[in-house]
Amino acid sequence: MTRRVPCPPGPGPLEAYAARFDDLFSTLAQRRGFREYLVGLLLPRDRNKTLTCLAGTEPIAGAQHASVQRLQFFLSESTWDYEQVNARRVALLLAGSATTPHSDGVLVIDDSGDRKDGKATAHIGRQWLGRLGKTDNGIVTVTTCWADENLYYPLHAVPYTPAHHFPKGRNDPSFRTKLQIAAELARTAKATGIAFRAVAADCAYGDQDSFRRQLAAAGLPFVMALKPSHGTWAYGKDTYTPADAARALTWADPLHPGDWTAVERTFRDGHTKTWWAADARLGWWGPDGNVRLVVATTDPATLPAQSTWYLATDLPRPGGPREADSPEPAADLHEVVRIYGIRHWIEQSYKQVKDELGWADFQVRSDTAIRRHQTLVNCAFSFCWNTWFAPPTPPAAGQPPQLDPLPDPLERGRTRAPAAPARLLAPGTPGRPWLADALGHAATLLAGMVDEAPAPSTPGTDRHRRQRQTH
Repeated sequence: MTRRVPCPPGPGPLEAYAARFDDLFSTLAQRRGFREYLVGLLLPRDRNKTLTCLAGTEPIAGAQHASVQRLQFFLSESTWDYEQVNARRVALLLAGSATTPHSDGVLVIDDSGDRKDGKATAHIGRQWLGRLGKTDNGIVTVTTCWADENLYYPLHAVPYTPAHHFPKGRNDPSFRTKLQIAAELARTAKATGIAFRAVAADCAYGDQDSFRRQLAAAGLPFVMALKPSHGTWAYGKDTYTPADAARALTWADPLHPGDWTAVERTFRDGHTKTWWAADARLGWWGPDGNVRLVVATTDPATLPAQSTWYLATDLPRPGGPREADSPEPAADLHEVVRIYGIRHWIEQSYKQVKDELGWADFQVRSDTAIRRHQTLVNCAFSFCWNTWFAPPTPPAAGQPPQLDPLPDPLERGRTRAPAAPARLLAPGTPGRPWLADALGHAATLLAGMVDEAPAPSTPGTDRHRRQRQTH
């Protein structure tokens, strides 16, 4: 059996993480491409993280540079399996003592859209893009995320393919709606061994009866938002909606709450706020029905639109007739509100993978290349948590980094690079204090790669730079 040629190490703590994937890559080029791609994603940049940016070359003019072509081949033409890489990433999260999913966590389902030009790229079409709040040409990816009060990370992602990409449109056997993709991802999470209390989703999924039925059939409890005007339970002047059901609840003031129960919510920065929650009745939905309607708000008197949730859940209430026969523990109002409150971590996750790690910055066309890029972004995100919880031990003071020669090259491109320093790369605090801890720490840790890590030769300086939007 031929001995494997050692791969040039990734900088700092990245090497220990990347090495755990080496057996999934069959060639030196693939192992090196994996490290170089992650480095490019993790480095702070002032322009979109296209392949030229990831390789540190000039936009457009630098596209033919060897380092860019190497990453292009790694992403589009190489033979590695993105599903195996993602499965390994998830397995590492499950095995980590600080990242192991537990039964109080939440499986969050959502989809995220980003604008993309052109018609030949896989999954591209004119569709609703939630990030922009309008219908436009772009790509939408259905995602699952595991989260609790302090931790969150992506699990699986599948791009949605609009019907016009299929010969028979929506009637094509291969076509899947976003709801079908989401239900399959939820089942995949359960089959993978991810523990969670319930599935949480916003009203784009909660309003769909068919989706809730799919989850119930798979034995997956849920807490999902509804639109205030969801459904029509009667006609004409008797039209009855979740908002109508909430207004029918009795309330006088905080000292005389009537049907409402005070719920104390604790936020990540430590501050607390009192919300109010109640079981409402809507048609056959009620406290002891197969589906409960729970309303949570900051003000039961006015039900402000920005701070009122209408939630559908199949978790039984404590002491109700369904509790004894339910396979899931009963959930009081505090628990229902807690579960849905955790859902919002996925929005923070999107800010980081999009604004910092370049989720939508790919410039490739094939389904395989797009999904490889998304997998690599998730690997970079998971590395941040890995480093946050297990930072490397710095060497003794004054000890210089060792520079090891690399073996003779077996491919084109850069052939020699010094070993990356093992110490923490960037002292100080991250420049973006609004980031959550995981990526904020990694940004600090990895910012010094620009100066200290082995860098590919660059044909020119970056031009036409623009400040990326980070809010």
